[in-house]
Amino acid sequence: MANFMTGLLYLGASMLVFVFLLLFAVYIYTALALMTIAKKTKTKNAWLAWIPIANIYLLTQIAGISGWYTLIILAAIVPFIGSLVVAVFTIWLWWQVAEVRHRPGWWGILMIIPIVNLVVMGILAWAKK
Repeated sequence: MANFMTGLLYLGASMLVFVFLLLFAVYIYTALALMTIAKKTKTKNAWLAWIPIANIYLLTQIAGISGWYTLIILAAIVPFIGSLVVAVFTIWLWWQVAEVRHRPGWWGILMIIPIVNLVVMGILAWAKK
């Protein structure tokens, strides 16, 4: 029984490490993509892409809207309604960014779909145009 529990503990720890590394890789990718988009749109302080919450402020600057919209992210603490507000705001914000990068605005809708959002972000950052 002790061997089973030890094996289960190792399996859980391995999974935790894997998830941490995966999340870290996604964070690096999104920060690099956002920083590249900021540089291509000549937005100041592209390094803000590496700081949580500040990267949302950077998105507002890329989209050409007031930085005060960053506070909408704090709506996430309100159950259900807050997450819905954040999802709609995220779509709208990425819609604006897509238009600034001369892409269809509806690409912002794709930003709520896992994996697809990473592809769209990469296209916005590194595609020629």
